[in-house]
Amino acid sequence: MNDPRHPDLPMLTSNPASPPKPDTVRPDAVRPGFLEAMRYLAHSVTVVATDGPAGRGGATVTAMASVSADGDHPTLLICLNAASRSARTVLGNGVFTLNVLGEDAEAVSTIFAGRHVDGQDKFAGLAWEPAGNGAPMLAAAVSVFECRVAESHLVATHHVIVGAVEAVHVIAPGPTLVYGDRRYGRFVPFG
Repeated sequence: MNDPRHPDLPMLTSNPASPPKPDTVRPDAVRPGFLEAMRYLAHSVTVVATDGPAGRGGATVTAMASVSADGDHPTLLICLNAASRSARTVLGNGVFTLNVLGEDAEAVSTIFAGRHVDGQDKFAGLAWEPAGNGAPMLAAAVSVFECRVAESHLVATHHVIVGAVEAVHVIAPGPTLVYGDRRYGRFVPFG
């Protein structure tokens, strides 16, 4: 059955009594529905940035999450396309910053999302300074996490990178940039 709002996509349904067997689900059949459903998740917009022997680089990331506040260091995770220059530089440098962008930083997000001229320095014309680990802290961020790469796992097309948080900077407390339903917005609390 197709979703009446999107007749070209299958209806997403759940029947816990009879889950599909893994060997009967074709990835190419699931992907369109997965992408459609994921668009409705809203995420804070962040820029992962790095600098060091492997070079300076950065990428816009919404695939990030807190892992744990406990242990020797708090940890968070980021996901980067394994084929990207950003993944190679983060893994090569072993350090990165996670810059949580403020609500007025859509242009910064667009630059680091790769919508710029090939070969152009993504940092050109942007205000930033090196963090204690050498990775860039963007002035457009409301907060920055300085991380050391603790683990990396290749999952399908992406590296899932766990960062040990070694320092946190709250630069300009305020509303963050949010991305959901394929567009930018801002968080507006109820009431």
